[in-house]
Amino acid sequence: MDWRGRRVLVLGAARQGLATTRYLLACGALVTLSDAKPAAALDLSSLGAAGPGVLRLALGGHPLELLDGCDLVCLSGGVPIDLPIVLAARARGLALSNDAQLFFEACPAPIIGITGSAGKTTTTTLTGEMLRASAAAAGGPAVHVGGNIGNPLIEQVDGIGAADKVVMELSSFQLDLMTRSPHIAAITNITPNHLDRHGTMDAYAAAKRRILDFQGPDDHAVLSADDPLSATLHPAGARLTFSLTRPPEGDGAWLDRNGDLQLRLHARGIEARICARREIVLMGDHNVRNVLAAALLGALGGASLEAIRRVAVSFKGVAHRLQLIREWRGARFYNDSIATAPERVLADLRCFEVPIVLMVGGRDKKLPWEEVAAEMVRRCRHVVLFGEMGGMVAGKLTTAGLPAGRMSVCDTLDRAVARASEIVHPGDVALLSPGGTSYDAYRDFEQRGEHFRALVDALT
Repeated sequence: MDWRGRRVLVLGAARQGLATTRYLLACGALVTLSDAKPAAALDLSSLGAAGPGVLRLALGGHPLELLDGCDLVCLSGGVPIDLPIVLAARARGLALSNDAQLFFEACPAPIIGITGSAGKTTTTTLTGEMLRASAAAAGGPAVHVGGNIGNPLIEQVDGIGAADKVVMELSSFQLDLMTRSPHIAAITNITPNHLDRHGTMDAYAAAKRRILDFQGPDDHAVLSADDPLSATLHPAGARLTFSLTRPPEGDGAWLDRNGDLQLRLHARGIEARICARREIVLMGDHNVRNVLAAALLGALGGASLEAIRRVAVSFKGVAHRLQLIREWRGARFYNDSIATAPERVLADLRCFEVPIVLMVGGRDKKLPWEEVAAEMVRRCRHVVLFGEMGGMVAGKLTTAGLPAGRMSVCDTLDRAVARASEIVHPGDVALLSPGGTSYDAYRDFEQRGEHFRALVDALT
């Protein structure tokens, strides 16, 4: 696409919207950046010298006249697709896009794309590390890792060569608008999430499945054989699976009865043991699945078996994902701020056999809490609730049978950490696994996680 002189409206001045704006300006487009927030609430400093294009700001709302003369409308990840201006754009027949779609259209290298309700960031990072370790050992091409993981790749696209490797995390918000699929696509799982945005589970699942919709017979789909929804998908290309319970019918990765991770990929002549489960540093069944998925993706992308093995046993995790912050007075404090859905809380609880002081809170995503509430009653010595949804979860826990004496309700994370520090005993785990988004009090889960880290580090 020759963007010179093209008129593009970018909705949302968050990370993806800003990256899209910078890219389009560098390409000479005429860009209008609109955000519902006023200028004082935004950081637009990165737009200072973005390129030869022309920038116009429209802040404090999204008036429909912004669509006049527009060639394309690009949405940042957090912008709802039922926003009045988006609906009006559709009614006018204007094309909708986002940073991921633009990247797919411009990227010269094959893309490994990863989505899922949980585990996609860890799987994306693991896959990238496996490919990088292999490239470093063999003098291979550059490996680019990004997307919804936190660094939009659109601004790097001009530096990517046809022989490079690209690993990209994709959210349901991005996939909703996309009309391209990656050459190698993975779905870690499809479980209830973001129903506050998508409305129904069917709509959410359809957005996740969209990563496969535009694949052809020469493409590959990596799917969880343990996930009921993923197991029903029938991609156009090769189907490969990963599982904790059974080997695949064809190519795939699995945990065998001896507790060893196995990998089979006929096209590369691989039929081999990766490592023993006990050698993996990451905790929990969900992370074993992430390692299996990444091993399969790495092998498909050309990583050596030795590189896959080395990363599988040495990878210590991504920040804010079941991250050990410190041991204080004999108790271990863990940060899993990324756990923004009840299903993630459930997975976290099952990682520990010791008493847990659990911190849950934030903004509710309209997801079911019954199963995790029952597990909290069984596994938690005390639950500390905070934020907008604290009262709602307290009601779920009361219904599930948690006595009032094992529950505390606080208004902020500061007070929740202080309360947890009063309750925790030597040998306990104090776990931040919110189960809700951070948007009631923080910019994103990372800011919440950093605040939690600072609060725990300050305990004396």
